[in-house]
Amino acid sequence: MVRRRTLLAAASGALLGSVVNTGTARADETVTVLPGTDHGQWEGWGTSLAWWATVFGQRNDFADLFFTTKSVTYNGRSLPGLGLNIARYNLGACSWNSVAGETMVASPNIPRFKQVEGYWQDWHSEDPASSAWNWNADATQRAALVKASERGAITELFANSPMWWMCLNHNPSGAADGGNNLQPWNYRQFAVHLATTARYAADHWGVRFATVEPFNEPSSTWWRADGTQEGCHIDAAVQRTVLGHLRAELDARGLTGTRISASDETSYDLARTTWGGFDASTRSLVDQVNVHGYQGSGGRRDLLYADVRAAGKKLWNSETGDSDGTGLTLATNLCLDFRWLHPTAWCYWQVMDPSPGWALIHYSPDTLQPGAVQTKLYVLAQFTRHIRPGMRILETGSDHAVAAYDPAARRLVIVAVNPGAAQNLTFDLSRFGQVSGGTGGLVPRWNTLTSGTGDRYTAHQDTYLTGKQLRVSFAAQSVQTFQVDGVSV
Repeated sequence: MVRRRTLLAAASGALLGSVVNTGTARADETVTVLPGTDHGQWEGWGTSLAWWATVFGQRNDFADLFFTTKSVTYNGRSLPGLGLNIARYNLGACSWNSVAGETMVASPNIPRFKQVEGYWQDWHSEDPASSAWNWNADATQRAALVKASERGAITELFANSPMWWMCLNHNPSGAADGGNNLQPWNYRQFAVHLATTARYAADHWGVRFATVEPFNEPSSTWWRADGTQEGCHIDAAVQRTVLGHLRAELDARGLTGTRISASDETSYDLARTTWGGFDASTRSLVDQVNVHGYQGSGGRRDLLYADVRAAGKKLWNSETGDSDGTGLTLATNLCLDFRWLHPTAWCYWQVMDPSPGWALIHYSPDTLQPGAVQTKLYVLAQFTRHIRPGMRILETGSDHAVAAYDPAARRLVIVAVNPGAAQNLTFDLSRFGQVSGGTGGLVPRWNTLTSGTGDRYTAHQDTYLTGKQLRVSFAAQSVQTFQVDGVSV
């Protein structure tokens, strides 16, 4: 996590070529929602399972809290279920067995709960029914995967590192110099591990992975032998070879419908560089471009979107996070993603984390006991509980307002963040054919104050339309959601 805090600090110090301005919002601003625009059908919200799920994966209350919209009681408090519908399962790279006298080399700085046990533990056999494979491994994270799937989640399989014995130094945290650490004679075997796990999950766990992503921030050079987690530098040339093997191995196991996603680079700009380094045949193997949002408010989201759209691929922000436990940074950067990146899905890295700032719910790294709920959980609920899969994302022309439309329900949802001083916002809906709202033009709203005390995803029934306009007051550093019914284009 240290390397992510460093990157975020750099991003906040300069916009790194960004075309957007994320300063304090203007007072009395008008936001016009444009029904004629279409930034894609929303696929959903998600989280990666490792590492929190290697600790809490057996708990039904957390499964309900994160993967349903039920109200869930936690520590005597009723919390709004987030309704996440994407679960990213981390295929582990660790095992503690000996193979031909060789064993895993572990970083001295990696905590046990970040060492995820992989399934292919002996290179002597590719047969998943042989003793070379341990399908009892990683039971707790697997339980979370199954619980999420049973609650309707889409699933993605990804790897932070190849198995230790596929690494040049047998260390799944990285090379000593941060360079390539996947042995050339194991490029195909890495793909075999991924594809065999995907097949086994479908046959034995009732989980059919929609996508397989073999990489995690592969072009970054911070994956080192003394790191605090699993990781592996894999440059673009090696990625091209692995992706070819992965498609062949998936197809050989009858998983022709399982799509490949890549490359989960750490930033928007680096994602463009890696994508630009792929030739046409490699790009044809990639169905979905995944990117991480660790550039914060910086980076050329718009240029990455243009590249991916030109290639006819899906685009996900498959991992992001920040150290601001209030949720204000999350809300502002999420709005920037909707405005400029136009992903069709968005995933928070760790819904539970030992660092209170990064967490939605904190837990102790020493006792592994769950602790305080952070305001960030309520902020994320403002988005995830209301912008639902199947809705169409519309243009607002604003860096701090998102609009989504459900034509079947004739419902328009607007989520907006005010990062600065108290202000008024007017939402202009005049471009829609009909806008009626509820009884008397009622527009239900939900409010979260990110600082101090007060509303935490609190529902209010006190806001009304004036014709086709909605004028509302925003407290300083607040996030609000509005549900406008009776809307037609």
